[in-house]
Amino acid sequence: MSHEVVEVISRPSPVIQEPVAGAPAATSLASPSFQAIHALSIMSGTPNHGINNGSPKSPFAMRRIMTPIASPMKKAIESMQDCLEEIGHFTKLDPQEAWLPITESRNGNAYYAAFHALSSGIGVQALVLPLAFTALGWTWGIISLSLAFAWQLYTLWLLIQLHESVPGMRYSRYLWLSIAAFGNKLAKLLALFPTMYLSGGTCVALIMIGSESMKMFSQIVCDNTNPQLTMMEWYLLFTISAIILAQLPNLNSIAGVSLIGAITAVSYCTMIWVVSIVKDRPRDVSYEPILFKSEIGRICSILNALGIIAFAFRGHNLVLEIQGTMPSSLKNPSRIPMWKGLQFSYLIIALCLFPLAIGGYWAYGNLIPANGGMMSALYRYHKNDTSKVILGVTSLFIVLNSLTSFQLYAMPVFDNLEFRYTSNNNRPCPWWLRAGLRMFFGFLAFFIAVALPFLPSLAGLIGGITLPVTLAYPCLMWIMIKKPVKYGVMWYLNWSLGILGIVMSILLVFGAIWTIVTQGIEVHFFKPQ
Repeated sequence: MSHEVVEVISRPSPVIQEPVAGAPAATSLASPSFQAIHALSIMSGTPNHGINNGSPKSPFAMRRIMTPIASPMKKAIESMQDCLEEIGHFTKLDPQEAWLPITESRNGNAYYAAFHALSSGIGVQALVLPLAFTALGWTWGIISLSLAFAWQLYTLWLLIQLHESVPGMRYSRYLWLSIAAFGNKLAKLLALFPTMYLSGGTCVALIMIGSESMKMFSQIVCDNTNPQLTMMEWYLLFTISAIILAQLPNLNSIAGVSLIGAITAVSYCTMIWVVSIVKDRPRDVSYEPILFKSEIGRICSILNALGIIAFAFRGHNLVLEIQGTMPSSLKNPSRIPMWKGLQFSYLIIALCLFPLAIGGYWAYGNLIPANGGMMSALYRYHKNDTSKVILGVTSLFIVLNSLTSFQLYAMPVFDNLEFRYTSNNNRPCPWWLRAGLRMFFGFLAFFIAVALPFLPSLAGLIGGITLPVTLAYPCLMWIMIKKPVKYGVMWYLNWSLGILGIVMSILLVFGAIWTIVTQGIEVHFFKPQ
């Protein structure tokens, strides 16, 4: 019997190759610990979970297992195998994983996932959704919003399934999964800029919107009796607050912060649309489509509206990162609690976005301000007939949600900066350097916000650029990694959605640029207003 064990252990086995440059390496199937368990599983008759080297089981081993003496041994072997499965899928994680903010802690759960998804999924981008209806109208506005919601929910499911699609590997970053699917060069070309832009660009937009809400809250509370700060000083105050909060070490440590962000996001969205439909509508409200001098102008306006809807559903660059904070085993894979958390959170998101878009368009029609969306409309048309408490609390909730969302969207940037240090020095990032890197990013975002204060007016363009990350790439990555049956349902579905997403992205970018050129935007560098 000992001879059989030695023979199985010494038999050569394949090695799981590292699919991503810089990603955690999987353990060799030839490692002594793995082969010992594999040999014991052969003798005990227990399943090997799909890992088979093709050799028949020994008849002597099977005969021994059938004896009463072997029963306690079989139970002990099964217990040991289950224990090792719980530890990590027979996979030894790269120590660097434990040094990075996203994967430093792996004690997340479905509740944490729901908090993070709600905080990032409902944001200030939802406040501009009624603007899309001014170009699309009632019917096509509702249809487009519903299709976009269903499409992005499907791609969320794809990403969750792809997180552990390769045995012994966890893709805890969107870029790593892209490299595994498209290759190193193509993935960096397609995914690196959009995902980093989503993180950094969203943080810049949050500084602008959060600062404007802070100023609005101050005006409501102080009733314009006290001297007001300049807009640049509000930017600086918000940025310092965000940097202080950003000193929390990892993604799991901000679960409580995300809970506050989720509560405030649901609250201010509900308050805004309820007040808007309860109060009297403006007298000159109209739902007539906007007239354009040319047909191409109308088409580009529609494309820009679709870009605004796409921008409202950004955030897929955070899904794999959130799932990477969860423990996982063969019996309890991380995709189960992750999907449960996202199902709950996106039910709440739908109950916020649809009433906000439909109710906002019903209340204001074509009068919705292009800058600020629903919050600006509420303040402009109902400032005098709405309680200052409601206006003040709504503004405060937007500030709190902006601060908490900043932490979530900045985390991939923090992770990437620390990854460079740990890769070069093979040791964790010291606390003082970690704090310095986060301060550097915060003030860089502040500088961009001050230099380019008109960025929120580019919501349609931003939505077009980032649309493939949300709607196209997950479908194509499923085909490249899962390799579904050719000409099957999943093959046709994902190819169709992937190609459609790429084409729509190109059209939306063209439409947004045309709209900016023809209608113009107020460009003012280094003059935040």
